[in-house]
Amino acid sequence: MNPKMIVLLSILALGFLSACGKAANNNTHLSGHETGNKQGEAQEHATSQGGHHMNQPVASENFKALFTFAPTAVKANEQTELTIQINGKDGKPVNEFNLNHEKLLHLIVVNHDLSFFNHIHPDYKGNGKFTISTSFPAGGDYKLFADFIPTNGSSTTLSERIQVEGKSGDHAAIAADVKLVKETDGKEIELALSSTKPKEEVTLTFNIRDALTKRGVNNLQPYLGAVGHVVILSADAEQYIHVHPIDEKSTGPQAQFATSFPSSGIYKLWAQFQHNNKVITVPFVVDIK
Repeated sequence: MNPKMIVLLSILALGFLSACGKAANNNTHLSGHETGNKQGEAQEHATSQGGHHMNQPVASENFKALFTFAPTAVKANEQTELTIQINGKDGKPVNEFNLNHEKLLHLIVVNHDLSFFNHIHPDYKGNGKFTISTSFPAGGDYKLFADFIPTNGSSTTLSERIQVEGKSGDHAAIAADVKLVKETDGKEIELALSSTKPKEEVTLTFNIRDALTKRGVNNLQPYLGAVGHVVILSADAEQYIHVHPIDEKSTGPQAQFATSFPSSGIYKLWAQFQHNNKVITVPFVVDIK
């Protein structure tokens, strides 16, 4: 064979193998439960310089997200406009998104010790741009997760760490709950896990009762088109899991979710339900051994 042809074929073969290796690292959700992790997160996070935030694009193999703020110096307890720009790997805006439980994009915000949690929904402005006005309760480190489904694509989660100016809140150690029963907004919510082993299918069962009468609440209202939603983060906020219910049309008092934990360790989860037109958010911390 012509020596030049041999060299050309070798170059093409190496390029093909490289592309295949990158495809295996796409930051997409898994079937049955939706998982995004730091494989789809850029190594360069938002950094602060002279009071201004140098926002770096968050990269995945297929999509990139740029998180920017106006004003650029984000201060605690002040309203700021957050813009999330979603682009394809070619740098062009992603124009079409699928509805994912009634929203085009779910934004999850947590602070450094996971004591603060916010699940909000930016407005879509077109050309891959989402905006929302929000605030942060204290200074310090926060992590943002943008959860979306591009049309003709798969569920994707892109994240970014940011620094908020101002006095930091007290740091609380993340420890597993001794008892998985919480009371909030007049409801008593009990969590049971079918397994606490990593990489096994686990059913999360929530029993929602009236805190005073202990009677089961059987008239839960749909929240974002389902009986409830659960977001799970590892203690270091590197593992992200967004779980949807097994029976979306359930109205309580029991709500079940199927998921799995990717590795052993401490995880914090937030379950959200709606009753009497009010969204109830209840946190639990579990130890997966």
